[in-house]
Amino acid sequence: MRLLILGGTKFLGRAIVDAALAGGHEVTLFNRGTTNAELYPDVEKLRGDRTSDLSALEGRTWDAVVDVAGYVPAVVRASADALRDSGRYVFISSISVYANFDEPWDESGPVGELGDAPVDELAADYSNYGPLKALCEAEVEAVFGERALIVRPGLIVGPHDPTGRFTYWPQRLARGGEILAPGQPERLAQFIDVRDLADWTIAAVERDLGGVYNATDSGIPWGELLAGAAVTWVTDEFLTEQGVGEWMELPLWIAGTGLRVDVSRIVAAGLGTRPLAETLAGAAEAPAADGVGLTP
Repeated sequence: MRLLILGGTKFLGRAIVDAALAGGHEVTLFNRGTTNAELYPDVEKLRGDRTSDLSALEGRTWDAVVDVAGYVPAVVRASADALRDSGRYVFISSISVYANFDEPWDESGPVGELGDAPVDELAADYSNYGPLKALCEAEVEAVFGERALIVRPGLIVGPHDPTGRFTYWPQRLARGGEILAPGQPERLAQFIDVRDLADWTIAAVERDLGGVYNATDSGIPWGELLAGAAVTWVTDEFLTEQGVGEWMELPLWIAGTGLRVDVSRIVAAGLGTRPLAETLAGAAEAPAADGVGLTP
């Protein structure tokens, strides 16, 4: 198959390119050429800026397009319009589209909405990220209809992760000593190895799947994640009282139920997940931000 990847040289996009090439597909990349431009010397590279210059895409079609970096609805709509004659459009969204996590939603769960401010005046920061992603989904579906595949990953982890959000834990385990952890050992954390997500995405394209899919694992008990470590378990209330910020200051921690979703649909559609040890090893190799894994 002929596949166009919008982006493709940083984290998830890179893994998707690897999976596509491993599957024998003909890959084209469209990006600005500013991140890891030396990668994939034998792959066709189209240069442009999706916010202002899509001219490199004119007159071209692909069997499928994979959009890994869409955050602004108008920008995503422009890309979808430019590529409307391609076979399928895969949009990588996020479980952050859900309005809340009062329960583990399936794909029909309520999505967040923006306030009254014009969309083009809103930055894609964390407070607006989910609702903007939901609007991006709608733009793709408006152009491609049943030819749209919307993938909503949870926390993506593994090799080349630039964020340090999950990398903290394998690096902290490697440092040893007493480790502070949230909740109880049986509490579940959900995430997905970037390689598993990439493999499933390419397999879905090969099978011509459409629709919406939550994309994360079924949940790993914190006790299993931190197995063998000297752990001090503390309550959500304790962490909040100490001023610990959710998610970024203590990665993977969200008070209450956390960011959990129903993944039965994607599991039925063939998602496979590798052993935890392999994911931890891959994450430990990721470039970490300064200080990741040092405390608490």
